[in-house]
Order: sequence, then structure tokens, then C-alpha cells
Amino acid sequence: MQNMKRETVKSFFGKTLIFQILFFVAALFLTIYFFPREEKFRYHFQEGKPWKYGLLTASFDFPIYKSQEQIKKEQDSILQQFQPFYVENASIGKQQIAKFQQAYKNDLKDRLPHHLYNYTITALDNIYKQGIISSGEYDKLQKEHIENIRILNNNIAREYQVSQLRSPRTAYEQIINSLPDEASKDLLRTCNLNTYLVENMVFDSTTTKKIRYELLQRISASSGIVQAGERIIDRGEIVSPHTYQILKSLETVTLKKKINMDRRETTLIGQAIVITCLFTFFYLFLALFRSRIFKDIRSLGFLMLMIVCVTLAAYMMTQTRLQGIYLVPFAMLPLTVVTFLDSRTALYAHLVTVLLCAFAAPFPLEFIFLQIIVGMTAIDSLSELVKRSQLVRCAILVFIAYCVSYVGYTLLTEGDWSKLNPNMFLYFGINGVLLLFAYLLIYLLEKTFGFISNVTLVELSDINSPVLRQLSEICPGTFQHSMQISNLAAEAANKIGANAQLVRTGALYHDIGKLANPAFFTENQSGVNPHHNLSYEQSAQIIIQHVKDGIKMADKLMLPQAIKDFISTHHGKSKTKYFYNSYKNEFPDFKINEDSFTYPGPNPFTKETGILMMADAVEAASRSLKEYTEESISKLVNNIIDSQIADGLFKNTPLSFRDVETIKNVFIEKLKTMYHTRISYPELKEDPHRKPDQTKQQ
Repeated sequence: MQNMKRETVKSFFGKTLIFQILFFVAALFLTIYFFPREEKFRYHFQEGKPWKYGLLTASFDFPIYKSQEQIKKEQDSILQQFQPFYVENASIGKQQIAKFQQAYKNDLKDRLPHHLYNYTITALDNIYKQGIISSGEYDKLQKEHIENIRILNNNIAREYQVSQLRSPRTAYEQIINSLPDEASKDLLRTCNLNTYLVENMVFDSTTTKKIRYELLQRISASSGIVQAGERIIDRGEIVSPHTYQILKSLETVTLKKKINMDRRETTLIGQAIVITCLFTFFYLFLALFRSRIFKDIRSLGFLMLMIVCVTLAAYMMTQTRLQGIYLVPFAMLPLTVVTFLDSRTALYAHLVTVLLCAFAAPFPLEFIFLQIIVGMTAIDSLSELVKRSQLVRCAILVFIAYCVSYVGYTLLTEGDWSKLNPNMFLYFGINGVLLLFAYLLIYLLEKTFGFISNVTLVELSDINSPVLRQLSEICPGTFQHSMQISNLAAEAANKIGANAQLVRTGALYHDIGKLANPAFFTENQSGVNPHHNLSYEQSAQIIIQHVKDGIKMADKLMLPQAIKDFISTHHGKSKTKYFYNSYKNEFPDFKINEDSFTYPGPNPFTKETGILMMADAVEAASRSLKEYTEESISKLVNNIIDSQIADGLFKNTPLSFRDVETIKNVFIEKLKTMYHTRISYPELKEDPHRKPDQTKQQ
């Protein structure tokens, strides 16, 4: 049995260690992988805005690069004067004229007068000397308003006016329209003259592109030079257009120097070291000061997921706009963590996240300062989320904290109200609105990770809920018992720093299993006890069954696991002492089946479930006291709790001896108040000599 327990423990811790390593590696990989890769200039600036840094001087010579608009303007100016190149083929004209002459001899001689023949030969010769280009090129030249082109002939280029060029269609129209009379025109149209009009000038795209490229390359990319040691700008000065161009040039040159593989590999190593350090120290904090969270796979996974998601969101927003990182609701992380865990863990997780994101922020120091203030504001204003109105108040306080801290930081560093950026206040407002969605996020996280928030606890503790109302109607004694326990346990939880709301809600539901057989429990009986007709084993099994019935009912109601823990542990692995002791007293020589009288458990494993077990036993036993004195109540409380400790029922709880003593004192004081003796009111003695009318008057 001992070996089995050891194997179980080893298996549990082995599984936990695997998940701890897995979460660490996954978070590290995702953060490094999505870390902004492109090189960044160390300064962030905007034209027309003040320079936020100190005096900047050039550490090396660099050119002042022209803006894209300037270069585009110069390119357009050059291209307006640029002349495309065409190649002339003189033989094409001679070939087409020869074809016409042959056609005249073969077919056209009988119907075309000699003078029209001579006219056509002369017109074709003139047209080909002027030049014929394709219809598409002709329309393009006209559309782009190009006045001159370059004609290449035997590698010699000469300038040529576009107005002299013709397309096959315009050449045909020119020849026809130049005739003096319509009869001649009609006659010439029958000669299929258009078949002899072929372009003899072809666009030379290769030469045109080459010459155009060479011309554009002659445009200088810079308009001056800044020498090493030259002053560029100082803190508070407005970034003028000229200064902006100098700063952009410095940024371009600096980034060009940084872009090499050795540098990138070194940067990647630095990122890995920094991110590993932050996650390592977060793990150390959890292991040293929050070991329960560190060993809980669910809680550790939740924390790492929240940190990674917020960090990646910040990385993505920095790529969209300069101050885009302020649109990420960082306060949502500590808000959700403090709702499910505790404020110290929430603050530590927030600090780690802020430091991870600071490397991508435009102004890291300003970013860290604002986010720390906002994180502390969120934690302080929402230590317990119970109502939606609290979340609205928190969002308003976060917005105010952003605005006040930003104004303070800007005035401290700039000393000028005009340096405040109005867009920042818009970002803060959007951030506050996004924070309102934390209510939905908390609900989703509850369902995903099986957590339970105070909002849910308050909703569950409503005694008008169907199951609690049913309990009060069918099992009135059990309902009163549960109410008394909730008061006892909540007071004790407050005193030792446990979750009072959780134990209060758990107390209301811990006995819902008694709804299955209410008459078998003393507090619900009215004179008739059904146990008289049953054996001790049967009675014990019916009593024990209320725990199992409670779990089944909780599953049907889809109660959170934290509430089901109270149902299963409020008796732990203790025995039904009344029936167990009665059996042993009546049958001392018989071997007793211990399992028949033992609750299934498990034993309590949290402070809250431990407190409930104590309160349940003490409250139930207190009803059997014959007299309620300080001595009898104290003796009862000490005997019951000491007996539970002796039975080892609280070995798995983190309750200390001091906690137990505090709980005892709370129970004693509460029971004394609940069962205090009342003062008897004296009756009014009437004067026998007083007349009835006098009495009536008085």
C-alpha cells in the first residue's frame, strides 16, 4: 500500500513537471517567434511634433536623402522631355511601292488612269518617307502628348516630329483626301490601297528602356550631406520638414548598417536571453511564494496563456501604428488574474508582461511607467469582482490613471503643456472601453479552466435559486443547518485569510444530497425515525449516500468543481460515528466491516474545505447540548475538532496550528451568540383596587 502511494506521488509530480516545462518552452518559443523582427531606429519622431530626446549630433557622415515625393517629381520632369526610340526600315516602303507597281501591270492598268497611277506612286513614296507606325503606337503617342521621337537608322538616332508620323489608317485617308475630285477618290478606293500601307517604323522597347533607366539613374538620391559632429536637433525642438528629412536619412543609413546576418543572429540570441530571464524569474516567484499555483497545471497554464496572449497582441499592434500598443488593454491581465488567484500573483504577472512588451514599445520608459500605474490601479480597485458596476468603476479609474500618469510624465520630461499628444487620450479611452469586455473574458476563462469567480459565487449563493429554494421547502432543517454553517465558516475564513465567499457558497450546497431522502436525517424528522426499522449498516449506507447523491445532483446542475469539492469532502473519510459506535457497542465480538460505515471522501485539501468540515461537525453536535454555557460550548468545539485532527482528516489541508486555534475561537464565540440565554421579561402587575374605567383611561 505504501509503495502504491509513492508511485502515485511520483507519477503526479512527474506529470506536473512535464507540463511546467512544456508551458515554459511553448511560451518562450511563441514570444521569440513573434517578437518584432525588423530592425528599428532607436528614435521615434513625427514631423511637426517636438523632439522627445536629448541633443542629437551626427556620429558619422551621411547623405540627406530626398523624399519619395521629391524623387518622383524629378522623375516626372525628366520623363516629360524623354523621347522614345523607333527603328526605321527603309526597304519596307520600296517593297510596298514595287508591289503596287506590279499590281498595276497585272490588274489595275485597265481601270486606273496613268495620272492616278503616278499620283499614287508619289504619295506612297512621301508617306513612307514621313514614316508609318502601328495604330496602337500612334494612339499612344497622341495620348501622352509626345512631340518628338528618336529614329534609329544604322545605329544613328535622329530627332523626329511626331506630327509627321502616320498610322496605316491616317496614311490611307491622307492619300485619298488629297485628290481633287470625288470620281478620282472613288476610283482609287477600288485599288485596295490599304494593303500597301505597312508600318516601316517599329518601337524599340529595349533601347527605350535602357536610355530611360540611364536617365533616371542620373537623378541624385540625396540633396546634401551631414558631416560627423554636426548638430541635428535638441530636446523640445519641433521637427521641421528639413529636419525630418535629415532624421529619416539617418534612420535609413543606420538600418542599412544593421542589416547583416551576424547582427541578426546576435540580436536573436539577445532576445532569447532576455525573454528566458523574464519567464525564469516568473517561474521562480511561483515556485518560492506560490507553490500551490505552480504545482497546479490548470492555474499555471492559465497564467502563461494570459501573459503570452497579451504580449503577442502588443507585438502585433506595434506593427500597425506608432502608438498602437496603447490600444492593448494591459489592465485586463491583472484584473482576470486577481479575480481567480491573488493580487500578488496578478501584479507579478503584469510586470513580466509589461517588460516583455517594452522592447516593442516606441517609448519604453514612458510605456513601463504608465502600465505599472495602470496595473496597480486595476488590482487595487478590483480585488473582488462581485458586480458589473465594479468593472465599470475599474475601467473609469484605469482611464483616469492613464491620463494623469501620462500628463505627469510628459510635464516631467518636456515641461510644456503643448507637448501633450491628444491622440493618446483617445487611445486611453478605447483601452478603457475594451476593459469592459473583461466580464465576458472572465466567464469564458471560468468555463475553460474550471475556475470560479466571486461573481459566480454570489449568483450561486442566492437562496432564491431553484435548488436552494427546494432545499428550504423539502429539507427545512437541513437548510437551516446549512445557513448556520455558512455563517460560522465564513467568519472563520475571514479570520485566517481564506476565501469567505467560497466557503459560504460551498456551505449552502454541501448537503443538497439530502433532498433524495430527507426523512432519514434528524434535522428534518418530526417524531418518526425511519432508522428504527433498519440495521446499523443500512442506516449508515443511507446517510453516506447523501454525499454521492449530492455529487450527482451537482453534476446535473453543472455546479463548478470548487463547489462539488465541498460536497465530497465535508465528511472526508470519517465514519458515521453514531451507527458505527452503536454497532460496536451492541456487537462487541463481531468483526465490523469498516467500509460500510466510512464516507467515500476524499479528505479536505484546502483551507476552505477544512473549515467547512469543522463547522459542519460543530454545528450539528451543538444541537445536542443540554445547556449552552461557555464551558460546554468550548468543550464541545475543542473535542470535535481535536478528534478530527487525531483521525488525520486535515493532513492534506494547508491549515496551521494557529489557523485551527483561530477557527476554534471563532466557533466558540459564534455559538455563544447563537445560543445565548434570553432575559425573562417581567409581567405587569395590575392594582386590584384600580377601577376598570381607570385602567382603560390609563
